[in-house]
Amino acid sequence: MTLPPATTAPLTVLGLETSCDETAAAVVRLTPGEGAPNPQVQVLSSVVLSQTAEHAPYGGVVPEIAARAHVETIDAIAAQALAEAGVTPGGLDAIAATAGPGLVGGVMVGLSFGKAMALALGRPLIAVNHLEGHAVSARLTADLPYPFLLLLVSGGHCQLLEVAGVGASRRLGSTIDDAAGEAFDKIGGALGLPYPAGPALEQLARGGDASRFPLPRALLGREGCDFSFSGLKTAAARIAARLASEADRRDLAAAVQAAIARQLAERTARALDLYEAAHGGRDRRLVVAGGVAANGAVRLALQSLAEARGYVFAAPPLAYCGDNAAMIALAGAERLAVGLTDALDVVARPRWPLDEVAARQRPTHIPGRKGAKA
Repeated sequence: MTLPPATTAPLTVLGLETSCDETAAAVVRLTPGEGAPNPQVQVLSSVVLSQTAEHAPYGGVVPEIAARAHVETIDAIAAQALAEAGVTPGGLDAIAATAGPGLVGGVMVGLSFGKAMALALGRPLIAVNHLEGHAVSARLTADLPYPFLLLLVSGGHCQLLEVAGVGASRRLGSTIDDAAGEAFDKIGGALGLPYPAGPALEQLARGGDASRFPLPRALLGREGCDFSFSGLKTAAARIAARLASEADRRDLAAAVQAAIARQLAERTARALDLYEAAHGGRDRRLVVAGGVAANGAVRLALQSLAEARGYVFAAPPLAYCGDNAAMIALAGAERLAVGLTDALDVVARPRWPLDEVAARQRPTHIPGRKGAKA
């Protein structure tokens, strides 16, 4: 692959995101600074079509339904994003598309569409890691230079990463079983809440007594920054099965939310120790991103931790917490700015860790065993 030279000229990139059950397209313009210390970012459009209604009867995302819906809508969503941005296809500098990790049928739809556009327009293709998109999502609206410590927390992922720069991340911790967002959804389902249950559980928890139901605290005697939510999920589901009143459900929801926020904060505090040791107390920035970053209790716990440790706290606006294409476009533009592009034969990947070395040395997924996506 021949890399184009790095640039400081404005770059306009179309992003495509189809890794799960949102069909999304966005146009982002990045003006890199000299040496790219403080790039200027403009989100010219961001269109997200949710498939929640299609998957709700099944209590979760059905991969075949998701992939078919992406096929039926990706062209219209991309056209809408270009129209809202006031940009013609010829005005694009590159096409960025999620190439994994995720439901591979859906990933293939967006990546194939991106390849076709790149070939037809004679523009570069950037295959973006979905997790890298989340990593840069706070940079869509905030002046947030590299490096920073990132808690990436969503329905499929729960990781602590030191993000040093474009395409440079070091994993400090990861879930060994379920992701936090999955725990929210599964426990919410046990409480009779509709899918996706995370936002509904947060609403139910308001006014609840978080101390009423004792819930297990995972991995307390284990060193490191890994997470575990399967024990909490099982215990909460068993309690939910015997609840009799709305007040009971409200108290359990509050207890679950508090337990998840507490574990996230505790493990992040450990990661801060490692991050500080590596940076000598400099670059004190803590970022939380992903769908669970929209939860108010989680944000408050992490913001309080950051303030207590003297860190700048950043989180994307709610519109960019869940899956969206603006973050994919920005990740692609940042890669393009330093000369990183991909060939048209790049493949879709159901699993794609940001830190390949850590994934080999300390795998969170063993073939043949269920586990976190990355």
